[in-house]
Amino acid sequence: MSKPVDNLDKIKQSLTRRNRAETRFRWYGRIAILIGLAAVIVLFTDIISKGHGAFRVTYIQLDVHYDQDIIGVANMTDPAQLADGNWDAVPKSALRSKFTDVSGRRDKRKLYALLSNGAGFDLKDRLVANPLLLGQTESIWILADDDIDTYYKTWLDGEPYAARMADNQMAWIEQLHNEGNIRLQFNSNLFTRGDSREPEQAGIRGAIMGSFFTLVLTLMLSFPIGVSAAIYLEEFAPKNRWTDFIEVNINNLAAVPSIIFGLLGLAIFINFFHVPRSVPVVGGLVLTLMTLPTIIITSRAAIKSVPPSIREAALGMGASKYQTVLHHVLPLALPGMLTGAIIGMAQALGETAPLLMIGMVAFIVDIPAGFTDPATVLPVQIFLWADSPERAFIEKTSAAIMVLLSFLIIMNTSAVWLRKRLERRW
Repeated sequence: MSKPVDNLDKIKQSLTRRNRAETRFRWYGRIAILIGLAAVIVLFTDIISKGHGAFRVTYIQLDVHYDQDIIGVANMTDPAQLADGNWDAVPKSALRSKFTDVSGRRDKRKLYALLSNGAGFDLKDRLVANPLLLGQTESIWILADDDIDTYYKTWLDGEPYAARMADNQMAWIEQLHNEGNIRLQFNSNLFTRGDSREPEQAGIRGAIMGSFFTLVLTLMLSFPIGVSAAIYLEEFAPKNRWTDFIEVNINNLAAVPSIIFGLLGLAIFINFFHVPRSVPVVGGLVLTLMTLPTIIITSRAAIKSVPPSIREAALGMGASKYQTVLHHVLPLALPGMLTGAIIGMAQALGETAPLLMIGMVAFIVDIPAGFTDPATVLPVQIFLWADSPERAFIEKTSAAIMVLLSFLIIMNTSAVWLRKRLERRW
């Protein structure tokens, strides 16, 4: 009678061990999720804490007099006179009028350093847009220098960063603050201007437009080619060693480091076909090669998810193989294909290494207007700013990362929404 009791005890002990192991496994999963969430929270907190300040920039209010004699422009419609005009003298004159007690060349240089180096050109653009201001005086907010911007923001936070500030400059800023002539405003330059060596003037519009043109060309090439290849391999290609070889290579290409595609684009498109460097055309071609495996694999998975009964019913009604695929299989598989395409575009948007290899790391100031204009992309712009020594570019880098992450989140959310909205359950 003791034998059944012993077996029952062993079974209970075994069940207890299995339950404990299952409980531990669940906790391992929970801990892994918590660690991942903590890492994401730390990452986003660090980026936002460093980059939120870039969305506001310091402006100084001055009474500007557009003196025709100082500027040296008599005809506002003459491009030659506009190009030769002494525009920097306008904000300098306004500063001297504001701080009349400043004398000496050295102190004046420090006074002029309160404003951005491009303040004169900003006033020029304002005067060109409204020529009636010539000879008039107006109170206007002028962009401050990046060192002044950094100091003023940290001064407001109670921890002033004065490494590159002079004592008289800090006194002038305090005077302006007490008079209400210095404040933080929304940094519209961040979204309306291209790159610049001056942090307060640098923007991401050029990089955004470069990314836009590059992704448009990538989508136009990779989606039809990838879908066509997936349809052929899944519906029409014979099953033999050649198709197996192609499938293996497609799967391998999906795991190839992205910089390899950059080397391929450098060798083929630039060195052989002599496509210009640093243009969206060559960037789109390289990213097309990189995203094709992803689109082909996801499109084939979407085609496989269509039940065989759909094909059998269409063929039974007299439809040809071509009609079956075009009119029945493809519409049902299209939501999954679109999801794969969006994920592929999000991957292409965040790529940097292949574009560095084809020269899209160039310093581009002008906003690209087409596929053949010199351009850079948002990840490369982040790479360039991260390598800049100025402290103000730290804010710019983090802000650009925030914009890039916003685009990626929107694209991935759109992919999930499309899949949920359009998918059919069989």
